[in-house]
Parts: sequence; structure tokens; C-alpha cells
Amino acid sequence: MKIATYNVNGVNGRLPVLLRWLGAASPDIVCLQELKAPQERFPRQEIEKAGYGAIWHGQKAWNGVAILAKGVVPVERRRGLPGDPDHLHSRYIEAEVGGLIVGGLYLPNGNPWPGPKFDYKLAWFARLQRHAKTLLKSGEPVVLAGDYNVMPTDLDVYKPERWVNDALFRPEVRKAYAKLLAQGWTDALRMIHPDERIYTFWDYFRNAYARDAGLRIDHLLLSPTLAKHLKAANVDREVRSWEKTSDHAPTWIVLAIPKGRPPAKPKSRARPAR
Repeated sequence: MKIATYNVNGVNGRLPVLLRWLGAASPDIVCLQELKAPQERFPRQEIEKAGYGAIWHGQKAWNGVAILAKGVVPVERRRGLPGDPDHLHSRYIEAEVGGLIVGGLYLPNGNPWPGPKFDYKLAWFARLQRHAKTLLKSGEPVVLAGDYNVMPTDLDVYKPERWVNDALFRPEVRKAYAKLLAQGWTDALRMIHPDERIYTFWDYFRNAYARDAGLRIDHLLLSPTLAKHLKAANVDREVRSWEKTSDHAPTWIVLAIPKGRPPAKPKSRARPAR
């Protein structure tokens, strides 16, 4: 089973790129971010013609997330994180697909630091941590995939010294990501490529892609039930070179489980009699 995450940076404007990549890569499940389209403007018909069912949480001009699944319509579980007092931003959507729980997310950028946008990012991260912990406790196979707007380590940014005060690289944000992993999640790309400089984003400015001046900010986190089935993970970086493409490249994993047959939940141990 192949699962991908892709910040499309405008689903309608980049639709030819998205459809071309879907046809070439043929992922089973895709989480999209930055739709930049209201609910009624999502290109459902074109996505369906490409062979994918979809659910989406749109928003005019900004944000927006979606989950696509090959040959089926994802069964929506929730949109928005628990504890969000306003629900103003379309940043989280969750579904069941073939027995897996898939959470698609677009974490706030948070710039400039310091300021209210950075505070909002940390608060959103805290809500994600709480919900992620609940998902882990369920014992279900779960993937949390999306644009986290976090470079977890120096290895994930081309020149760390230039990013020390950026909201994507601040110690508070990296600590929040590390705290999330410490719950028991596996960073799939880093598990397969522990020591490589591997990026998922290249800015449009200063010839960043040609210079390979990139960032790794798109992540797929796996629950323990899924992590043991991880076989491959990579970035389709060539998509970043296509005409009228996003500044992100699709990031994907391959799990050694048949499509539609999720791994069994771990059996609970019987408590000893007292």
C-alpha cells in the first residue's frame, strides 16, 4: 500500500500537475494540503475521473485539506481538531480508508516569531498532540500525514544557521515535534533515510530548487501497528521541476500490507489475577 502527502499550493491552479502525478505514481491514499479553494470549488469530478474518491475541508483563498483514495470514497471521521474554539482554519481532516485511520493535516506556519501567529501555531500543535495520543491509545493503525511546517533537526534544512529565528525551526516547535514522536509515532521518511539530507520543499525564489536549497517539512507519522510494516519512503522531487508546479514535492511511503487488509490490532495482555 502506497500512501502520500502533497501540499499542492492551490488545487485548481495546480490540477494538471496533481493529475499527472497521480497517473504516474498511482498512490493508494493521498493527503493534500493548501487547497486554497472553498468547499464548492474542489475539483471532485476531475479527481474521480482519475480514479480517486475524495473528502475535503475547503476554505476560500487559504488552507484546505483533503484525503483521496484510489477506487473508494474515504469514510470521514472528523474535520478539525478537538478543542479548537473557533474552527476558523481548515487544517485537519480524518477518515477511515481500507481499515486504516488517516489524519491529513496542515500545521500553521507561525511566522513571524515572536507574535500571535507563532502562539497560535504552538496552541494548534498542542491540540494535535492531545488528539494523536488518543489515536494511539485506540490501538488502531494510524498515519498522520501532511505539511507540519517543522524542520525537526539540522539535517532537515539546507543552512540551519539562517533559520534560527524562523517559526519552522524555532526550538519550541522542534520540541513540540519531538514530544509528538515520543508518544510512540515513527517518522517514516527519517526511519528509511536516517542520515540523508532529503527535502520536500524548495522556495520559488533565489533558484532554490536548482541549488537544492530545501527543507523537509512534509512528514508521515506512523503508529506502532503500521511502523513495523514500513518498507520504503521517499520524495518525488522531480515533480518540483514540472511547469506550474507547487513549491512542495509529493512525499510517500510503502507499507507491506495488502490494500484493504489492514494489520491486526495488537492483542491486549490479560491482567494477572489478584
